[in-house]
Amino acid sequence: MKNKYLFIALAVVLFLIGLSSSAFIVKEKDQVVVTQFGKPVRKAITKPGMYFKMPLIQVANYFEKRYMEWNGDPNQVPTKDKKFIFVDTYARWQITDPLQFFKRLTNERGAHSRLDDILGGATRNFIANNNIEEAVRTSNRIPESSDTQIIGDSLAKISVGRDSIQRMILKAVNEQTAELGIRVLDFRFKRINYVQEVQNQVYERMKSERFRIADKFRSEGQGEASRINGEKERELKNIQSIAFRDAEMIKGKADATAAAIYAKAYNKSSQSKNLYGFLKSMETFEKTFDGKTSIFLSTDSELYKYLKEMN
Repeated sequence: MKNKYLFIALAVVLFLIGLSSSAFIVKEKDQVVVTQFGKPVRKAITKPGMYFKMPLIQVANYFEKRYMEWNGDPNQVPTKDKKFIFVDTYARWQITDPLQFFKRLTNERGAHSRLDDILGGATRNFIANNNIEEAVRTSNRIPESSDTQIIGDSLAKISVGRDSIQRMILKAVNEQTAELGIRVLDFRFKRINYVQEVQNQVYERMKSERFRIADKFRSEGQGEASRINGEKERELKNIQSIAFRDAEMIKGKADATAAAIYAKAYNKSSQSKNLYGFLKSMETFEKTFDGKTSIFLSTDSELYKYLKEMN
């Protein structure tokens, strides 16, 4: 009787061990491939729930159903125009066919190693087929400044752009990974940086452009200053000429008035004539001689006649 109970207990224990080793649970985040002696024996299990397998000889291989990340190693890559840049990339991928994934890559470590080759190679190829502007810019720039004549030559036109290169890499990569049971969902350039030599060239070009813009503003300012000074000189000469004209007109009118007065006085009487002659003679003295002048006059000189009458 005692041996019977022992046998039953042993059978129950073996049954429980067999049940536990044959049953497995698939969670929402998992997908499973059941293998026997290393080879798949059924279709991949992708729906959650409890499943059974043959104990001991069959193994449940779990794979991630969620999106996984891939981070590439920063590499120095040459562009089409023979300039070297450091490119750091990342991607998101997913196992879409667990059975094919197991056959071709076995596990996630193998997948990452294969993605390193595929994504790294595609990145180098597409970067090498485009100029540096295509890799670092996404669109053609429209300068906000009015200095398009100066800085316009530095805004090289692009026909592809960084976003398009990323999409082309993603498409090319998925064409290669389709047979591996995985799909790359997204690919991005995490960082693109110039090597030191190219950085120095870029900085020198930026400084040169700033100097050119400053020289342009300086020359425009000097030209505007010259124009303003020219207009000022022209207006000043115009004002001076008008003032001189008005002064000469006033002086001429005054001289004409004075001459008319003299003529009128001269025609009135002999006494007025003598007065007029006297005044004109005195005016002649004033304009002709100064305090240091010595003169010799004859007795019949008109000037002498007035001087004689003054004694």
